[in-house]
Amino acid sequence: MATGAVGVTLFHQNNKHMFTLEQLKAAHAKVKTGADFPRYIQEIKALGLVTYIYNVADGSTAYYGDNNHQMSAPAIYPAKVINTEASADQLRHTIAVHQQGQTDFLTFCTQAAAAGVKQWVIDTVKMACIYQDINGNNMVVEPIPEENY
Repeated sequence: MATGAVGVTLFHQNNKHMFTLEQLKAAHAKVKTGADFPRYIQEIKALGLVTYIYNVADGSTAYYGDNNHQMSAPAIYPAKVINTEASADQLRHTIAVHQQGQTDFLTFCTQAAAAGVKQWVIDTVKMACIYQDINGNNMVVEPIPEENY
């Protein structure tokens, strides 16, 4: 097992899964609101994904999986400005509203940028979503539910 600079698990050596971008996109297409997110994480974890890093500024993503499998996806929307004044309280509110299913993904990304989120890191080993500011500081660490999904 290897860990990255942000202290999250990047690779496992156990399984032989090799996910594709098409599989990851198909899993993500099922997510309509934040309420669907835990089920999505379980699905991509089953594909062998260990960690991904989502860039809020443009929606590009770096994916890390079993046996040093790595790939990236390009930007998916025009560049957003990330607020240099990070607000964990504003972010917690944004997350809560999204988890209740009240916002779509792009709205969530816009609100996260306004709260100062540069990126979030999904760690499927620790089952956590780690939101980070432009300086790489953890703003909020959200556990990802594992049961009932």
